[in-house]
Amino acid sequence: MPEQTSKLDDLQSSPKIIKKLRKGDLVKVEREKYLNSLESKASDDDLPEYIFQGPGEVLLIKGDYCQVRWRRPVPDVWINLNHIVLY
Repeated sequence: MPEQTSKLDDLQSSPKIIKKLRKGDLVKVEREKYLNSLESKASDDDLPEYIFQGPGEVLLIKGDYCQVRWRRPVPDVWINLNHIVLY
């Protein structure tokens, strides 16, 4: 009996990781969240409008960041997952 209880406790106590985005999703940057972030203070003030209008395609997700490819002849960028929303 103690073994079953400990297994249940382990399952209930471990946080479930929920991915809100996955490869291939179309996204855009949420302006308010980005402009109030640490990343925006370290970046150029004059950002292109297309990142806020979308769509960009998620190429890769690593940790708290995802690589986004825009439908324009520009380089792919890494953006914090907290700053992007589904298109």
